[in-house]
Amino acid sequence: MGLVTPDFGLLFWMLISFSILLIILRKFAWKPILKMLQDREEEISKSLNSAQQAKEQMEKLNAENEKILKEARAEREAMLREAKATKDKIVAQAQDAAKAEADKIIAAARAEIAAEKDAAMSEMSDKVAELSVQIAEKILRRELDSSDKQNEYVKDLVKNISLN
Repeated sequence: MGLVTPDFGLLFWMLISFSILLIILRKFAWKPILKMLQDREEEISKSLNSAQQAKEQMEKLNAENEKILKEARAEREAMLREAKATKDKIVAQAQDAAKAEADKIIAAARAEIAAEKDAAMSEMSDKVAELSVQIAEKILRRELDSSDKQNEYVKDLVKNISLN
């Protein structure tokens, strides 16, 4: 039973040796261990803060990227609308120019046709007149072969001229 109920001397020396061990541990072990734990805690805290800042920066960058993408899309849409308007304007101008040119060509063709028609009519009129004169000349030559017929014809013409 001596081991179960220790003696006063044993307790005293155990208490002294435990106190010396505590003092040695406090002086040489606890301060570095506590300092190491505190440094570790600060490092973890800094890492968490850095991670939080990185997360916030990523959110800001994502927001800025979305904003830039929206602006780029809006600018692209504006450029497409402007290009379409320019295309429509150019097509309309080309159509107007083509129509004006076609109208000009048609008017020139009509003028040329009218001029050719007038020339043809004039030429035909000249030919008809020439043919009429030739026919009249031939008829008169045949009928007026003799002088009596000629005199009679002249008298008849003079009568008709006076009457008119």
